Amino acid sequence: MGLWEKFSGAFLENGRWILYFKGLGKTLELAAGAVLLGILIGVIVAIIKVSATQSKQGHKRNPLLWVLEKICDIYLTVIRGTPVMVQLLIIYTGIFTSMTDGTLAGIVGFGINSGAYVAEVIRAGIQSIDRGQTEAGRSLGLSAGKTMRLIILPQAVRNILPALFNEFITLLKETSVAGYIAVQDVLKMATNIQNRVYNIAPLMITAVFYLVLVVGMTQVQRLIERRLSASDRR
Repeated sequence: MGLWEKFSGAFLENGRWILYFKGLGKTLELAAGAVLLGILIGVIVAIIKVSATQSKQGHKRNPLLWVLEKICDIYLTVIRGTPVMVQLLIIYTGIFTSMTDGTLAGIVGFGINSGAYVAEVIRAGIQSIDRGQTEAGRSLGLSAGKTMRLIILPQAVRNILPALFNEFITLLKETSVAGYIAVQDVLKMATNIQNRVYNIAPLMITAVFYLVLVVGMTQVQRLIERRLSASDRR
């Protein structure tokens, strides 16, 4: 069997291309949901960590901040120190046991995992902003929360954008293991088709899907960086 026949049989025959795109939709759903959850968790954890550090420097230790910081430290240690596959299986079999479709478990699992890495990226970005920016905001009468939201975070985003996009690209590729928790993502669809056609073509087609997605995200990242650089020069 020639190369074209293999790809034709794996993609076109019996409308199998529909299965790939259904799986791709599920992959994008997983990645988008996990990115949003990861950003939410990451921002919260980063702000708690930074606030706790500033509290220590000001010699005004806040007991609540101290407790929250310890919880965040445990979260970061556990999530960054264990494989994402193990985390997914624990969440799916321990919490979402009654669900036959593991999409929600995947979003929660990948989101929690990504949040640990996003938190460290955002924390580093916040700490890269000169402390004078915070003092200027407070001198204008802004609260600590408004100063963080209106002055510090927008500047930090510029600094951490490349690292954030790299995390999102990594997350997109990590969703390929979602088939282990009963998610019919693009790789799961491909392996199902491979069991019927008995060749490597479905996996190569899936690799092309992922490659196109990653290249597309990289181009979006570069476009945003160029626009930000252009606005800085004005």
